[in-house]
Amino acid sequence: MNSPDAVPDSTRSDADPPVIGWREWVGLPELGIAHIKAKIDTGARTSALHTFSLEVAEEAGVRTARFGVHPFQRDSDTIVWCRAPVIDERSVRDSGGHREWRFVIATQIEMAARRWPVEITLTARDNMLFRMLVGRTAMRGMRIDPTASFVTGVPAPGPR
Repeated sequence: MNSPDAVPDSTRSDADPPVIGWREWVGLPELGIAHIKAKIDTGARTSALHTFSLEVAEEAGVRTARFGVHPFQRDSDTIVWCRAPVIDERSVRDSGGHREWRFVIATQIEMAARRWPVEITLTARDNMLFRMLVGRTAMRGMRIDPTASFVTGVPAPGPR
């Protein structure tokens, strides 16, 4: 991987942990999402992604979630249709203290010029400021600067 745009697909080294801000642009390449603004939330254990039209069905013997994502805040016209195997179902407490039963998928996340597997719960985040929340289990090996934003960069201008 000698390309300057290449994202290493390896385990992260704690020898030189990257610094990220309280909000960052992340990619979910296996879901077809090049970039989505995410809140980095050390108070949340698991990451969460805003979805709609969520359907779970058996496909070739595997429980699979099919769902839509509006990857950009305040934009309901841009839709990415996604498909991923369901790895679990969990009761999750939201920021208001309410419990919700959610499907969980595993996928790759890209951030800070790295790529690694994470678990993400699927939920409606219509009333939330961020379409994605990155929980603390997805941030192992990173340092968070709560005063900084978009430390890892912003997406290139052009078509989203």
